[in-house]
Amino acid sequence: MAASPSFFHSEPLATLAKPVSVTVLEGRDLRGVKGDGPVTYVRAEYNGVVLGDSPKVDSAPDGIAKYNFTATFDCLPDGPHYLDDIAHKPLLFTVIEVLPKEKKQKDEKTVTLGQTVMDLLPLLEGSCAFNATLPVYPVPGSPLESLRPDAKCGIDVLVSVQESLLSPSQLSGGNLLRVTVEAAYSVPEAFLPTGPQYNYMVGFQVPAVGEKECPFMFKNGILKLGGEKEPVPRPKKWPFGNILAPGAQNIPESFVVGGGYEEEDGDLNTPEERDARIQGETLKKRIVWDLERRCYLDPQAVLCFRKRIADCRQWPVEFTRVPVATSTKAKGKADKGGGGGGAGGDEEPISFHGVAFVNLVPLLYPGVKRVRGAFWVVPYHDSEVYEKTKCLFSLFRDVGHLAILNRSGPVGMYTPHTKGVLGKNVKEDKPSRDPTLRKASTIVKPQVSEILIEAAVSVCQNLEGQQYVEAGTFLVMEFVLDKALVPKRLPEELASRVKEMIPPRPQLPRRTAGAKKAVEDYHNQITSIAGAILEEYHELFGRHLTEGYTVDSQTLEDQKCQLNYELNNSGKYFAFKEQLKHAVVKIVREKYLKTNAFENLDQLQTFLSELYVYLVDQMHVALNQVVSHQSRSPPPPTFTTSEQLLLFAHEAETIGDYTLASTYYQERLSRDRQDIQSWLDYGAFCLLIEDNLKAQECFREAVALSSKHLHSLLLCGIMAVMLEHYEEAEVFFEDATCVEPSSVLAWTILGLFYDIQEDDIRVEMAFHEATKLQKARLAKEKPPLDSTEGRKRLSSSASGMPTVTVGGEEQISEEAPDTSLKPQVDAPEPIASSHPPEEESVPKMLKRPSMASSKYRMSRKDVSKVGGVTFDLDASSSASQPTITIFMETISFLMGVNAFQFVHRALAHELLCPQGGPSCDYYLALAKTHLLKKEYSRAKDCLEIAVQIDFLNPNVWALKGHLCFLTENFSEAKDCYERTVSFVTDAKDIHFVYLRLGSIYLEGKEYDKAKCTYLQACREAPTCLTWLGVGIACYRLNEMMEAEDALSEANALNNNNAEVWAYLALVCMQGGRQLEAEQSYKYAVKLELDNKDLLQEIKEVQLAVGFGDPSF
Repeated sequence: MAASPSFFHSEPLATLAKPVSVTVLEGRDLRGVKGDGPVTYVRAEYNGVVLGDSPKVDSAPDGIAKYNFTATFDCLPDGPHYLDDIAHKPLLFTVIEVLPKEKKQKDEKTVTLGQTVMDLLPLLEGSCAFNATLPVYPVPGSPLESLRPDAKCGIDVLVSVQESLLSPSQLSGGNLLRVTVEAAYSVPEAFLPTGPQYNYMVGFQVPAVGEKECPFMFKNGILKLGGEKEPVPRPKKWPFGNILAPGAQNIPESFVVGGGYEEEDGDLNTPEERDARIQGETLKKRIVWDLERRCYLDPQAVLCFRKRIADCRQWPVEFTRVPVATSTKAKGKADKGGGGGGAGGDEEPISFHGVAFVNLVPLLYPGVKRVRGAFWVVPYHDSEVYEKTKCLFSLFRDVGHLAILNRSGPVGMYTPHTKGVLGKNVKEDKPSRDPTLRKASTIVKPQVSEILIEAAVSVCQNLEGQQYVEAGTFLVMEFVLDKALVPKRLPEELASRVKEMIPPRPQLPRRTAGAKKAVEDYHNQITSIAGAILEEYHELFGRHLTEGYTVDSQTLEDQKCQLNYELNNSGKYFAFKEQLKHAVVKIVREKYLKTNAFENLDQLQTFLSELYVYLVDQMHVALNQVVSHQSRSPPPPTFTTSEQLLLFAHEAETIGDYTLASTYYQERLSRDRQDIQSWLDYGAFCLLIEDNLKAQECFREAVALSSKHLHSLLLCGIMAVMLEHYEEAEVFFEDATCVEPSSVLAWTILGLFYDIQEDDIRVEMAFHEATKLQKARLAKEKPPLDSTEGRKRLSSSASGMPTVTVGGEEQISEEAPDTSLKPQVDAPEPIASSHPPEEESVPKMLKRPSMASSKYRMSRKDVSKVGGVTFDLDASSSASQPTITIFMETISFLMGVNAFQFVHRALAHELLCPQGGPSCDYYLALAKTHLLKKEYSRAKDCLEIAVQIDFLNPNVWALKGHLCFLTENFSEAKDCYERTVSFVTDAKDIHFVYLRLGSIYLEGKEYDKAKCTYLQACREAPTCLTWLGVGIACYRLNEMMEAEDALSEANALNNNNAEVWAYLALVCMQGGRQLEAEQSYKYAVKLELDNKDLLQEIKEVQLAVGFGDPSF
């Protein structure tokens, strides 16, 4: 045999034979034909070879038989027993009873009591010795079947080697592949349990030693009729037929456990195929194997296996049946064939030759070690197999099933040199096929014409295989590796890397609170004030004290009066009162628990008296103590919440005042620098103004506060991508998926990152995981359907599926749409990795004139025929919220944080997604990106399409109103805004719709409407701008008291708004209040009022009333 191409065969340890010792120590609880105490011996077999028989031993009275028998076999690369055999072939022990001789009996009679097997897999895990107590399973008719319940018949076996079968490099770089073929369901009706018997087989090849192929053959499938589902869990079996005891055929601690269809990786894991899967596994005929085949892959084979999966993606698994030959027929064929492994013999022809294409790409996902699923079986055609798997070699046709079963080829593995020889076993006398086409394994690279000819011939000949498609046959298989082909970084490692890049920020020390702390603060303030008064006294009268003059009572009274005068005159007295006020308030709240207003004056006076006595007593306590610590006074109370400041900041962003917006964000941070969301909001604002370094600093501060915060990790990763720090970005994104493994957002953004890296396999992995998680979440949120047919129809009509009329025929959509109304339009299809969707032009058929105000005044009948497609508006108008894709769900987050680089890529994937496409949400998001870039013409085109798709969406009309407002088309903006507020469901940015609609009403002098609009905005979310709008409208309506109240509210929320001070000046001048008018006008000028028309109006009113400008 030629040397293996594996570089590990050059190692000295691998080229030497390594003996494996098998020692049968003793047996217990054995029962023979004649009862207890039989004479028995044990026969050891391995790989079809008898290793030896133990001595015949009498069982002791306690049921123990001491065998102490040792047998050995050699494990070497070129021998009959090598690593692949160690992986999947067990030791077989048969316990045999020797019957006592009867009269005139020459030979001893023996009876087989039972069998047991021992798995040698620990030898491939680095073990040099291991032992086990193996249960002995009775063969049919054995006396062991009638053992007492407490008896445990078994034998003790020890397996040892002098040195490990694997070298250190093989242990670290090798792998173990386990393949389980469970069953083929919904097989063709031609498969009958009666009549001629057939052997149902499944087979394929895997590189095991270097580039050598190891055949995986699963034979002797059992044909069963339908009617019930296969039980789970059920044991897996050894892939051999020489085990007589039924119990010994099961692999210890290995079971078929099944699982949910949604968790699988095959072809039938979607809700659409669920019914077909259930029917196939319950009602239809099936062929059951439940066999597990294992194979050791050396390090070079692991690399080859990984590369082949990456290149071909799918693995061909062949399925066929052959007639079961009788013993006489098989013997005759053996005589004709002579030797040479059956080269000259005739094989039974294979029939129903099919193939299942198993997608093994998930094995290339980081950390994935298992692929299980159901895979469709289709006819075997050379051209299709070559196109999908780049494989020209058929295991059953080119090698021959008898050659495989008879172990043709060295060590059961085939190289390109042996394939051509083994291919001669196939019959070539069929006139319907060219012999050159049958020897596909000898062709290195076929020409295109040959493949076309082969395709034509195979389609004509494999009519039996076509029955698999007609019957809907699918094969359930499982591939499991001991170690992942692509290692995955541990969550601990990722968390450590994040902490190295962003050290955690230490938490601020806890501040104690309560009554005790309030009293301590009061003592500290008393001590501080007393010290300040004493210093003031020393400055005034210190000379008299130092000279030692005696001071009488009158002098002390005069000094007291003089001290009070100085304190009041200098303002220090009031400063001391203010300093003490906060400590007193704390005592009232924490000591007396008074936080509400008093019901009457008597209660107030009683409480004040009690409080005064307590404060005086505590003052005396403080003055008698020596205190050196002076605490800082508490900060003044705030009048706005963090949520209000965030809304004010968004208002400033909308009007383009980024300086004011930045001020609000920074004020939120100054109040609580431990608030993660404040840092994220400020970072998102910095992304909007393209201050990437400042944004990165904000996001890193958020991670420093909490390394387990999902959005902080994602935004740090996004910033790392924008700054082209891709290694850091991968760490952040992977850590996010470890922090929240069930986050659809985290997996989708990870997939977008891999798309930037052009790592297609990991892109597929991340998006697949995100889709699976989203389906699981929606399944939990989905309400249960009623069982009655009428309610099913009602729920179907309310699910948002439109009735579409195309070409005069009425059809009902079978799939739930992604939007409430979604016509079939020719949308641009950008390539996700190159051109962002905003660079694509809108389809010409959808570039129509502006719909403006006349468009949405169309009747429901007219609008329902937009784009040549008729929609049933009654069904769609009551539709529930449509399910969005993982990309639109992610786009919603990315738009909120202004991460437009990822938004463009997600929009491109949305177009390519089978469940996505050019939906209303897609064009809405695309229009927002154009609007932020001030690309108004492109935004207009997108909104025109969005209106056609879903004209009942308030968000579309709101954004269209914003577009018209920014382009100063106020009449159309007014119409769009009015339509938006008339919907039952509010738009997402309804607050800004109210603001801009109210400003349009003010410009049009519709003050009543403006007042109502601004008041509605105040009810939803009061801000300075909303109250300012109410104040302006009331002032124009000559409602001065209401105007002053509204403007006062606006001033309380933001006292730096010049326009608020300007209108306050007008209101005060109209009311004849000169001082307030002049003060308000002074602040309006100081804050640089830039409204020239308003400034001119103030001048005119000042001239009319004769006051208001203190400069004159």
